[in-house]
Amino acid sequence: MSVRHLVAATYLSLVLAGLTYAQAESPIKRGTELFKQENYQLAIKEYERVSENNREQYAQAQYNIGVCYYELWRTDEAIAFYKRAIDLKGGIYPAASYALGVAYEDQNKLREAKTAYRSALRFSALAMYRLGVVFAKEDDISSAAECFKVASTKPGPQVPASHNNLGVMLARMGKLNEASAEFSEALRLADGKFEDAAHNLELSQRLRLLTNNRKPPAAFTLFDR
Repeated sequence: MSVRHLVAATYLSLVLAGLTYAQAESPIKRGTELFKQENYQLAIKEYERVSENNREQYAQAQYNIGVCYYELWRTDEAIAFYKRAIDLKGGIYPAASYALGVAYEDQNKLREAKTAYRSALRFSALAMYRLGVVFAKEDDISSAAECFKVASTKPGPQVPASHNNLGVMLARMGKLNEASAEFSEALRLADGKFEDAAHNLELSQRLRLLTNNRKPPAAFTLFDR
């Protein structure tokens, strides 16, 4: 699953879980149904109908519009709506902060992405995982390893990838035995269906025989989706 569609999946689960009976025929509900059909422009029109008088729903609608723009590859507009939603919620809107981090990461604005992910850390293990990816992109290996280690202990879809990426960081530190254990765990959790982890495990096992504990080359595959 791509980063973009991972955001969409996270968005849908949060929005649908948050719907109340009173919202069953609301613009939020209709917009969400259109979103599921990938009718993003029509979904935006529904979300725009939410009244500013209902601050909670209005904030949710602004976030939802942002996700629609993100799916339309209009990332600058998505960022503007995520920020607006966060402001409307007094600066505390974990889902919007996570989505904002992904959008900034797409634009390679890594400092801004880290700030956004940190705003979602207490509420989302995925934010911890993505923060690790950003640190890895910056070659901050120890910080990335710590993030992946924490993310691997939290329930969620990020666990196999967190083990794989922790293994990559350990391998880059020259800790090939520990890296191999992480790659093996990633494969186990993915029922053997994780090509990056399989590649990394094979590479680490070969390098253990060749390097005599010297730091290995950066040929391991970081999973960044």
